[in-house]
Amino acid sequence: MDVDVEVRTRIARPPQEVAAYAGDPGNAPQWYANIRSVEWRTPPPLAVGSRMDFVAGFLGRRLAYTYEVVELVPGERLVMRTADGPFPMETTYTWAADSTSAGEGTLMTLANRGRPSGFAGVAAPAMALAVRRATTKDLARLKALLER
Repeated sequence: MDVDVEVRTRIARPPQEVAAYAGDPGNAPQWYANIRSVEWRTPPPLAVGSRMDFVAGFLGRRLAYTYEVVELVPGERLVMRTADGPFPMETTYTWAADSTSAGEGTLMTLANRGRPSGFAGVAAPAMALAVRRATTKDLARLKALLER
């Protein structure tokens, strides 16, 4: 069974600003509660082919994995996939102008998709719920950071 979670939030900042901050892997530990560290394996700036090592804590376990950027449309879309780690995962960020908010705003979407195997595969429904909760909190934290 797959994990397929998508969460959205509106942030009262222009899309280019939100994308510049959220799309910088070095900022991830500041707004992702579970990410402990990020180290570049390839030199910045972010580009297709960039690789970064992430260390996270999730469901009481330490996870270490490498993301590779597979798609990048600056200010609009960033797609990263695990190159190694506990199970294949893809994370997609999208940023769009939010015309429903007063002033200049951004609708940010954060999607996580993966296919856990072994015991993790059996626990995929519980894992998807935990990912949804964590992602919702992470986007709320990002919103708070960028709107203050």
